[in-house]
Amino acid sequence: MRHIPNILTCIRILLVGIFVYMFLNAQYVASIIIYAISFLTDLLDGYLARRNNWTTPVGKVLDPLADKLMLVAVLVCFFINDSIPRWILIVIAAEEFIMILVGAILYFMKIVVYSDWFGKIATGLFAMAIVFTFVHIIGEHNYGVNIFGWAEYVFIAAVAASLIAFIHYGINIIKGHYSDSTPAKN
Repeated sequence: MRHIPNILTCIRILLVGIFVYMFLNAQYVASIIIYAISFLTDLLDGYLARRNNWTTPVGKVLDPLADKLMLVAVLVCFFINDSIPRWILIVIAAEEFIMILVGAILYFMKIVVYSDWFGKIATGLFAMAIVFTFVHIIGEHNYGVNIFGWAEYVFIAAVAASLIAFIHYGINIIKGHYSDSTPAKN
């Protein structure tokens, strides 16, 4: 039972490829459903891991990796579809790449950086921006409805929150606030 969170995380990693395939084949409704399943399983695996103390070193690495892979995959698909400006993809992809690289280095140093409210707020704003962008894509494609302005405002807020979280995590790493005994999602 204690491996359920890690199994859910592995499923989320597999969903990244399915999402990309569906999106690139213009299956937008299926894509948003896959994104929603990924988001909900992320919440579920975190809840189960914290509630039952089922955290593992592998989960501490795979869970944020799954989150980052899905976010970057969604943004790349949106960019290919001409649904977001290039700067959003560049800023977030660079930030996520740096976070994965630093996270891997810290992991080998037995330091695990865990998510806190700064990261959770950024994640929530990205989820909202992604949903708005899907509404825009589906609405414009099927009904000629254009609500990208709303999605872009939420993306700007998400990017700002993500950069604030990035700085916050960096300051806490420098101050030595993380260790191998810190709580993590799974």
